[in-house]
Amino acid sequence: MAHTKKEVIEKAKELAKVMAETEEVDFFKRAELQINENLRVQEIIGQIKKLQKEAVNLQHYNKTEGLKEVEAKIDALQDELDEIPIVKEFKQSQTEVNGLLQLVSTTISNSVTDEIIKSTGGDVLQGTTTKNPFNSGC
Repeated sequence: MAHTKKEVIEKAKELAKVMAETEEVDFFKRAELQINENLRVQEIIGQIKKLQKEAVNLQHYNKTEGLKEVEAKIDALQDELDEIPIVKEFKQSQTEVNGLLQLVSTTISNSVTDEIIKSTGGDVLQGTTTKNPFNSGC
């Protein structure tokens, strides 16, 4: 039985709902909320955004010395931000969620390839889609 693109998308949405209820995603959401409520984190982010706008202007007017100074300030603020425990936890949870998404994507891709190989009478272990006439075992 052939499935339509619409059916596949519906299954993907179902899978997305399941994934959204994993521990990894739950931790990510809680960490994001804590970051949004953390005044020091928000203050640093605000300073970084302001400096980034300044950097764009300096770059536009070819002010290389000023640009270097502003970029150094941005780097220092980013380092300070990265040392805040909730930010570390958030970045770690982001990595874990991305890993989960990558795992699911790879699993789907590999499974589709295997199904194509099987349905064309191929060999999954060799990764060939048809029986190879040169390996008939003489």
